[in-house]
Amino acid sequence: MLAAAHPMEPSVPTEEDAHLAETGSRLLAGFIGKGKTAKIRVATSDQDVTVPVAALRLLVDILAQMAQGNAVTIVPIHAELTTQQAADYLNVSRPFLIGLLEEGKIPFRKVGTHRRIRFEDLVKYREISLVDQKAAADELTRQAQELGMEY
Repeated sequence: MLAAAHPMEPSVPTEEDAHLAETGSRLLAGFIGKGKTAKIRVATSDQDVTVPVAALRLLVDILAQMAQGNAVTIVPIHAELTTQQAADYLNVSRPFLIGLLEEGKIPFRKVGTHRRIRFEDLVKYREISLVDQKAAADELTRQAQELGMEY
């Protein structure tokens, strides 16, 4: 059974976990309907459990990641992260993240000498950053086409 000591400390799935996750993801994905809820029955019980379809989709996504051997964690949107956790989420170095914080690009607060970043602020920054990256790539493509560079 894959278990993390703390919600922010994901464990890498074993080969067996990855295989089970692949099968489970595939099977559960086939049961996602168009309604707002889904009923699940656990084999060791005769009781049905009604869950939001959004939760079932999340479970399918988690299993798909595990099937690829990726460690997975769930972070509540209002959680506060350390600078290392935030840097890991953005896939940047910790010093680069601290630069973003000090430039005011991502809000943070200090707890003693430690910086804490709300996860929702990281999500907002990432969304804005992706939009900016797409706009820059579109502009480069436009310029290349104007220059006849066949992109």
